[in-house]
Amino acid sequence: MKQVYPIVLASGSPRRKELMQMLGLSFETDVSQADEHFAGTPKETVAVLSQRKAAAVAPAHPSAIILAADTLVFVDSDRLGKPKDRDDARHMLQQLSGRWHSVLTGVTVCNTKTGRSLTEVEETKVHFLDISEEEMEAYLSTDEPYDKAGAYAIQGRAGVFIDRIDGSWSNVVGLPMHTAKRLIEALSEG
Repeated sequence: MKQVYPIVLASGSPRRKELMQMLGLSFETDVSQADEHFAGTPKETVAVLSQRKAAAVAPAHPSAIILAADTLVFVDSDRLGKPKDRDDARHMLQQLSGRWHSVLTGVTVCNTKTGRSLTEVEETKVHFLDISEEEMEAYLSTDEPYDKAGAYAIQGRAGVFIDRIDGSWSNVVGLPMHTAKRLIEALSEG
């Protein structure tokens, strides 16, 4: 993909940075300080939050492509964000154990030169095996669950708990690469 505009990733997430690097694009990061409180349906929530993140950094980057994402985990209609502490992480993992859940990511890409913006929501279904108390306590003793929505990282140690996914693996990590690439390409033309 020919890169016409500078690209700004509106995130400090190391996982999103790694996924962007896999796309082979040069980019800089600018961590959004957008308000992340919104009470809507799961799909509305991730879409609105990704739009807010993009809008928050856009004024500082004229003539650039801004990419922002927001990922949330939902079990039924319960939203699982980043756990507050070990007990919260344990509760989340207990909710996930032996069940399917949804990982939704809202992706917003805007071209600050043209003013055009696109937002899409990607959903991936993930199935966890039953997690024993021993496995759960061992996992909670690592640093991994505490800065991730749903208290797990599919690309980390929690991968052993997952036996099936339906959808994009990179979406579960935090950025559906195919969606990001397509939206960047769409807004980089002309």
